[in-house]
Amino acid sequence: MNLIKLKTGNDSFDHISHGGLPLGRTTLVAGSSGSAKTLFGAQFLALGIQLFDQPGIFVTFEEQVDDIRKNLKSFNWDIDTWEKEGKWTFVDAAPKEEIIVAVGDFDLSAFRIRLERAVQKNKAQRVVIDSIGSIFTQFHEEMHTIRRELIQVALTLSRLGATSIITAERLEEYGEITRFGVEEFLTDNVIILRNVLQNEKRRRTIEILKFRGSDHEKGENPFTVNPEKGIVIIPLSAMNLKHISSSERVTSGIPALDEMINGGFYKGSINLISGAIGAGKTLLVANFINGIREKKERCLLMAFEESCEQLYRNAAGWGIDFKQLEAEGLLKVICIYPEVSSLEDHFINIQEVVENFKPDRIAIDSLSALSRTSSDKGFREFIIAFTSYLKHQEITAMFTSNTPLLAGGTSDTEGNISPITDSIILLRYVEMSGEMQRSIAVLKMRGSKHDSSIRKFSITDEGADIGKHFEGISGILTGNPMLIKLE
Repeated sequence: MNLIKLKTGNDSFDHISHGGLPLGRTTLVAGSSGSAKTLFGAQFLALGIQLFDQPGIFVTFEEQVDDIRKNLKSFNWDIDTWEKEGKWTFVDAAPKEEIIVAVGDFDLSAFRIRLERAVQKNKAQRVVIDSIGSIFTQFHEEMHTIRRELIQVALTLSRLGATSIITAERLEEYGEITRFGVEEFLTDNVIILRNVLQNEKRRRTIEILKFRGSDHEKGENPFTVNPEKGIVIIPLSAMNLKHISSSERVTSGIPALDEMINGGFYKGSINLISGAIGAGKTLLVANFINGIREKKERCLLMAFEESCEQLYRNAAGWGIDFKQLEAEGLLKVICIYPEVSSLEDHFINIQEVVENFKPDRIAIDSLSALSRTSSDKGFREFIIAFTSYLKHQEITAMFTSNTPLLAGGTSDTEGNISPITDSIILLRYVEMSGEMQRSIAVLKMRGSKHDSSIRKFSITDEGADIGKHFEGISGILTGNPMLIKLE
């Protein structure tokens, strides 16, 4: 399809829309209260001015102009200067303090004249009307009047040739597209913004429902509202399986574990450490980080359960000096509670750190803590997008995951990530003769042979110690170890 598109300036949106909004056409952006409709429209204008020097008109039927100015300043958009330069023009159609008395029929002919003059005056190429449906709630007109007036507005925008956005309120996230149920039939394109509350957790998504005469990516894509960037979309459809698969090995930091996995992890691989609390997951992470010394690599540690001081102390107890690695510029430690941000925000923040620090390795401790901030679907999408991003960056990753039982078991976290990991290391407790022992086993090592035995694993003053395999015992991974008679 050869419909010409106008780049919005939001790269992720331009990707899922296959190039931006259809040029010279009107797009309906529908969403419930708080779904970021106004911000979507304002960002469309702001990026048009910043990136393409395209003037725009912002029509408000709901919020007061001063309030919009104040709200948008937090995104560092210089609205005042753009207004003075004639690049940004407000058309104020918001209700005032006066009491509105409806006498007879009404129409929007006066508004259309104001809009046309504003577009012609500053040669606007972008127009946002926010939100036109609010005017009808004041007059309670019949549906045919609403449809007639919306058609007139749409025709005016089409005649002016500007690429336009009309925002509209909807009452349910997955119900009727708009409150009045007519706006979506009058525009060429429909975009839906959702802000779904599920299990006390919010999840924002954007979906292109209709682009008449043009192709686009289907389905919902999560997004977040960044205080500096505005709407940031995580385009799940941007993921592809075209990343490079290296044959180069990188050390786990523990020679015996390297031996078990046939020489180390593959560079750029995704590796999961699964175990119960206290089984030694953070110890493996510390050794994974210490492994950067061999080739003077860089590592980013994202810790969601322990503070920096705790990590420094614990690592020092195993003979690993995190502070020295940081001082040498080889390590960056970021400790943060997962609950302070949404998963989408964490993803965006980690991307920024990766782009600035450029690590060769990344360690996430732990994914289980991070999963608390989202629904299962949201977490699954985060994992897919995040691992895809790391693989394209060729960053070797180590994630930890908590199992619900001391002897093992499968957690929801592992269920989401296991299929896309390259290797899985199991740490399990083994109760033998009234003594708790630890075990380590390689469950999966994609593209390589590995040791299939279950070995003894100890935490000593010198760190991790991997011993010989358990002899004469079965049922360790099922949590029911039993002595068996050897022939």
